[in-house]
Amino acid sequence: MKQNLDTLKSEILEYLEGEGFVVFHGLSHAGEHGPSVYWDVNRYPDFRLFLNAARGAGAKLINFGHREFSEEAVEEAVDRLEECDVPPDDRRPIERRLREMRMYQGFTCGIELSFDREGRTYVYDLHTEWFAEFLDTLDEIDSYMPSEGEEDEEGPIGGYFSRN
Repeated sequence: MKQNLDTLKSEILEYLEGEGFVVFHGLSHAGEHGPSVYWDVNRYPDFRLFLNAARGAGAKLINFGHREFSEEAVEEAVDRLEECDVPPDDRRPIERRLREMRMYQGFTCGIELSFDREGRTYVYDLHTEWFAEFLDTLDEIDSYMPSEGEEDEEGPIGGYFSRN
C-alpha cells in the first residue's frame, strides 16, 4: 500500500462526485449501530468495485471518512508504554518503532467508505501498512498492561492483612 493515502483520497472524492453519489463527510461508524460487513480490500483493493456494488444495492449516500496520523497518537502510545512493566529488552524495540512512526505525522493513514442498506453497514476500510504496524505495536503494549481486576498483591487496604 502507499505510504500516504492523500492522492487516493482525492481520487475517491473526484470519483464520487463524478458518479453522482452524495458524499457525507463523517467519522467511522461501522459497527456502532448494527452489523457491519467489510469489503475484502486485500483481494479487491479498487474502491470503484465497492462503489459499483453500493450503486447496485441502491445506495446514493456514501459516508466518507479519513484518518490523519498525528503526533498525539504516538505520544499516547508512549504514555501507555510508560504505564506498563515491560522488560528492557522488550521495551527498546517498541520505543524504536514508536520513534520511527513520528515521520508519518500528517499523513493520511486510513480511508473508509460506507453505506447502509437494510440494517447493515457495508464498509470499505483501507489503511497503510505502517499504520497497521502501529496498531500491532499498540496491541503489543496492551499485552503488558495489567489485567482489569489485578490489584496490588498487598490486599485491598495496601499492606494491611488480617487473619480474623
